[in-house]
Amino acid sequence: MAIVEEAVKAGIEKICLIVQQGDTELFESFFKTPPRIEHYNKLSKENKAYCDYLLELGSRVTFVTQDVQEGFGHAVYCAREWVGNEPFLLMLGDHLYGSDEEKCCAQQVVEAYERVGHSVVGLKKTPIELLSNFGCVTGVWKEKDALLSVTEFYEKPDPEYAMEHLHIDGMEVDEFLTVFGIYVIQPQVFDFLEQNISHNLRERGEFQLTSCLDELRKADGFSGYVVKGRRFDIGLPEEYRQTVIDFRNA
Repeated sequence: MAIVEEAVKAGIEKICLIVQQGDTELFESFFKTPPRIEHYNKLSKENKAYCDYLLELGSRVTFVTQDVQEGFGHAVYCAREWVGNEPFLLMLGDHLYGSDEEKCCAQQVVEAYERVGHSVVGLKKTPIELLSNFGCVTGVWKEKDALLSVTEFYEKPDPEYAMEHLHIDGMEVDEFLTVFGIYVIQPQVFDFLEQNISHNLRERGEFQLTSCLDELRKADGFSGYVVKGRRFDIGLPEEYRQTVIDFRNA
């Protein structure tokens, strides 16, 4: 729900959710199935409005099933036919986002894409001890602390590799840029994903996205935008716990 609302705030009109086999009915019951009229009539005015809002959101949503869980890259590839030949906004289903400004986090990344005209990844400054949880990038600043020309993607680096290969001039020695969880990507990325899948080229047993983003970078260029906001990775137990605390105290 939060991901769908984030996309709508960014101006996205059509949304695709990649779901596991067997989960489509559950999601459709939430977004697309109206309540029985006798139940709807018992709702308060505010709850009726929210119910109507959910159904309006649902009219924008398409569900695509990932039959077998074979990695993040494979999940993205499942949307190829739905995406077609257009750039697309990609967000992680196990993340929540909180903006530090009026524009939502996704809108910030979309506007960065509109400025540079090629793929953009949202970025977050991250201490070295947390790098093993995230994809990481390095590059050259176009605008200090804001817009980066990406020169390498690397998935979950260890501290030694990060110190030697991924540090960016002008940042603190123990600080790096990691993937925020929001991207605008050119559709050519599907060609690289297809190549990996058709040749069974796996990383850590799965089809990953990061290496394909690096191939897209080499072919077409890639920028990074430091998002003014916070990500909450609720796929990690400790992050989930902290997210609950932060939202309770907000």
